[in-house]
Amino acid sequence: MGLLESAITGRKGRNSHAHVVAELGSAIVAGRIPEGSLLPGDTDLSARFGVSRTVLREAMKTLAAKRLVEPKAKVGTRVVDRSKWNFFDADVLGWRCESGLDFEFIEHLAEMRMALEPAAAAAAARRATNDDIVQLYAVAARFDDLDHTPETIAKVDLEFHLAIARMSGNPFMRSASAIVEAALAISFQLSSPAASPEKIDEVATNHLRIAHAIASRNPEKAIQAMRHVIEVGKTRIRASIAATPAASSETG
Repeated sequence: MGLLESAITGRKGRNSHAHVVAELGSAIVAGRIPEGSLLPGDTDLSARFGVSRTVLREAMKTLAAKRLVEPKAKVGTRVVDRSKWNFFDADVLGWRCESGLDFEFIEHLAEMRMALEPAAAAAAARRATNDDIVQLYAVAARFDDLDHTPETIAKVDLEFHLAIARMSGNPFMRSASAIVEAALAISFQLSSPAASPEKIDEVATNHLRIAHAIASRNPEKAIQAMRHVIEVGKTRIRASIAATPAASSETG
């Protein structure tokens, strides 16, 4: 299940392996298990989660692949420093979102989108097939619906941006899509444009501008249009965070 779908439905994988990975991973990312600390031994963790050692070992392999932990012979499994975590991983990003949102995280997320998505839009303007463009217009048209809920508009938004990543012809763009999905999951939760007809109209217009630029084979206009969409989204999320009492007390 994707990050946005999890945010919308609240459902998460709950087999034994997924449960152990989610419990330990979220605790590490939230800082409840500190960086540099050693995890309890296999016997203790197996008892805590009620799983076999085989399940536990597989869970540790998954966490190691996300670069959250590192097993050391005769030492144990140590939590890795935050600077080495794989924030391109959808689970790690999801746990980071769950641990609390702040201006710095929103800014970092927007910086990565600015580095990737305008380039994807420019590549799509150069490489998209006519069928690709027809399909992109079909998705863009679905923004223009005053009956949108936060859930429905978020799904259209994700479909639109993933289509551009695919149309870019660059497999790295599609692989980095968790960053886009994280931003849209945050938007869904905090500041959905479905809140008013004016915002729905604005989002529809802004995304249609991207589609027009790609269809006209104009990479520079595609870059500018994508940058504008990302900046508008970031501003909306920052305003929502600033309006919360916790944020006001922290910045005041």
